[in-house]
Parts: sequence; structure tokens; C-alpha cells
Amino acid sequence: MMGTNIRTGDKFNAIRGAAWAFAALAMLTFAAAPAMAQSNGQSGGTYNEDEIVKEAGDFFGAVSEGLADAVHSIFEEYGEPNAYIKGEEASGAFVVGLRYGQGELVMKEGTHKKVFWQGPSAGWYFGGNAVKVFTLVYNLPDGETIYRRYPGVEGSAYLVGGIGINYQQRDDVVLAPMRSGVGLRLGASVGYLKYTKSREWLPF
Repeated sequence: MMGTNIRTGDKFNAIRGAAWAFAALAMLTFAAAPAMAQSNGQSGGTYNEDEIVKEAGDFFGAVSEGLADAVHSIFEEYGEPNAYIKGEEASGAFVVGLRYGQGELVMKEGTHKKVFWQGPSAGWYFGGNAVKVFTLVYNLPDGETIYRRYPGVEGSAYLVGGIGINYQQRDDVVLAPMRSGVGLRLGASVGYLKYTKSREWLPF
């Protein structure tokens, strides 16, 4: 009888000890969760400046001082992007211009999507170009949101170190295309680009 009580007591103590250990582990897990989420939100969702300089340099073929300066100027304005688009573009203009391009959207969280773009532009410039385009994308909630029209921001076009930069924006999403190539042209243009899932030859 005595032996039976001892064995029962031992079992109870073991169960109680396991319960306390489980509770302590759960408390530690929940305490660490906010810190882990904060860390992921700060460093896991956006590209830092060094990452973008490397990605853009690999795409354009070399990391030049002009490219680094161009990236830095955009980061000073908008901070860290959560996506980028790398692609090629052809355009021409005689006061009124057209642009056609295609590339790939890459989000920091892993999404990859094929993207085409086309659109009219108007301004006091002439000429044509065939360029590579590396676009920094800000505040993009998901890959599908890229497929919309993005108006150009008036007066935002400029050159940094031979890299042409202009801004497009719709709601909170901001696009900052960087262009480099033969016949690069830049003017005080106002227009939009329509980003689509497939090629559309009508730019409107």
C-alpha cells in the first residue's frame, strides 16, 4: 500500500514538473515573438542601399560612382524600397513620346513577376533611346498591385552621374526608374506608364 502511494506521488510530481516546464517555455516563446517580428519588419522587408547598388551594378554591368550617387539620391528621398524592377526599354519622341518596356519585378519577400509597360509622355524633348531600366519600388503591398497606371511626377526628372531618374506615383506606391543607355534623353515630361501582365501595343 505504501509503495503504491509513493509511486503515485512520484507520478504526480513528474506531471507537475513537466507542466511548469511547458508553461515557462511558452512564456519565453511569447516574450520573444514581438522582438522577432520587429526584427523581421525592419530588415527582412526592404532592400538596403548596398544591396540595391550591387543588384543595379550587376544589371547595368558595373558599379560606377555615378550609379552609386544615383541610388544614394533616391534613398535620401524615399528610404529603402521593398521591390525593384529590372528590364529594358525602347522609346522615341518628337514633343510627344512613347515608351515600351519589359522586365521582372522582384520583391524582397520573394515574389517574382513578369512585367510589361507602355505609355505616352509629353514635354519639350526630342530623340529616341534604347536603355536598361532599374526601377526602385516603394510601398508595394503585393505583386499584383504593380499592374496599374502610374503617373509621372511633374518636375521630378533629373540626371545623376549619367543615370536618368524620374519618379512615378499612384496612391502610396512610388516608382523610381533609373535609366542608362545609348541616346538617353531626359526632359520636363508629364505622362504615365501602364504596367501590365502581357504586351499591349496601344499605350493608352
